Amino acid sequence: MFTSIKEHAAHHTMLPVRAAADIEYLVKESEVMTGRPGREFVIAGADRLVYRIQWQPIGCKVERLDRGGSAISTHYMLHSEFHTHALSEALRSGQLFTPAVDL
Repeated sequence: MFTSIKEHAAHHTMLPVRAAADIEYLVKESEVMTGRPGREFVIAGADRLVYRIQWQPIGCKVERLDRGGSAISTHYMLHSEFHTHALSEALRSGQLFTPAVDL
């Protein structure tokens, strides 16, 4: 099992996301430590799809990002709907990672 992967182009350590319950914590950790809203998550497949999740009390905002970090699509969903998103499928298959927070 992977404990981390290295993103060569950006030199970031990528940490595996092991449970859906961890996503809220990871998003809040990043927001507190960086002062920026949300946190990026990467689906570790051939395309390396990057998403930014912002956690809200009643739901979350999920943005698909391009290579420059700009949102190319935005999806708002309730927490109970998150299991239907591609990020949840990647989580179940062990392919969801997030960059370690750099200070």
